[in-house]
Amino acid sequence: MVCVCNATYCDTLDPLVLPAVGSYVKYESSKAGKRLERSEGRFQRKLCAPDVVLTLDTAQRFQRVKGFGGSVTDAAAINILSLPERAQDHLLRSYFSEEGLEYNLIRLPMASCDFSLHAYTYDDVPYDYELAHFSLRDEDTKLKASGGRGQASAMSKWPLSLYASPWTSPTWLKTSESYVGKGTLKGQAGDRYHKTWANYFVRFLDEYAKHNLTFWAVTAENEPTAGLINNYPFQCLGFTAEQQRDFIAQDLGPALANSSHRHVQLIILDDNRLHLPHWAKVVLEDEKAARYVHGIGLHWYLDFIGPIQDTVLPTHELFPDYFILATEACIGAHFWERDVILGCWERGNQYSHSILTNLNHFVAGWTDWNLALDLEGGPNWVKNYVDSPV
Repeated sequence: MVCVCNATYCDTLDPLVLPAVGSYVKYESSKAGKRLERSEGRFQRKLCAPDVVLTLDTAQRFQRVKGFGGSVTDAAAINILSLPERAQDHLLRSYFSEEGLEYNLIRLPMASCDFSLHAYTYDDVPYDYELAHFSLRDEDTKLKASGGRGQASAMSKWPLSLYASPWTSPTWLKTSESYVGKGTLKGQAGDRYHKTWANYFVRFLDEYAKHNLTFWAVTAENEPTAGLINNYPFQCLGFTAEQQRDFIAQDLGPALANSSHRHVQLIILDDNRLHLPHWAKVVLEDEKAARYVHGIGLHWYLDFIGPIQDTVLPTHELFPDYFILATEACIGAHFWERDVILGCWERGNQYSHSILTNLNHFVAGWTDWNLALDLEGGPNWVKNYVDSPV
């Protein structure tokens, strides 16, 4: 069953209202057709099973939830802005308003990713270590910096928290001198290559601020292990845990702290959770790096070989003062999955299972990948098509 949202109609939800004391509210979706159907009931005063004893420990506290959201890639912005104005309004309302999901997180790629029409960075002039040629692209000023962001803010009763992730540095900073394939930053932490890359983050925040967009956080790198893989097919920049630790301690952390963006939070890993707890231990057991870090980002693509009890749970136990956030998820990314299946109940089930499992293991929020794609699962310049809720 495919839900409909167009220029004339879109399903809505009634705003959430707390039930009366002694009552509960249940929302139910089903394969047969229920879509967050609301019902109410009352708690029973007598137990049907007198041998069952439930104990509520009100002293135990779990994580503070940051929120939920999705990503405004170039592709998502292109698709949203291609709709008639009324359909755009309905789509954004279904994500951000009280009549919809009330998203409050938005992730933006810092320059291009695979869900762009082509590969680019903000300074593709070779050896421009002063970043004199740094400039936002049309994809930013005409797509991502607009892309309904103002409408979304107006629709939401919550402040929107934006966070950004880079896929690749300019090629002249990389060992591969290519957007794609195996490659890391040239040199070592503390040198001009690493300082330039750290300053690139600051310039990104500076330029977006000119468009009245401020960021809650940045991640140190999207999937840093991707850039350690031979022939990786799209934009990447490789870091080991040790390289990320040193880059944060000597370059990125100080650059952010000494800028006007010192309030921006820094998220490490931003990769599959099977790298935990090792990655967190390497970075956060180093005092010089740890003092700049606020959280740990997770992708879901290899969850089936990295059980949450063996990865996320011990990480929280070791580092309870750092939030853990699910930063990317989509279906169709594996070679055995079809790219797009409209109205697929099983795929919705995967989302709900992931969200609930993460919340039950100290994860502070969950971020979808593309907010909207076309019927092919793109556009994507390397044809890495995937599915999306819209």
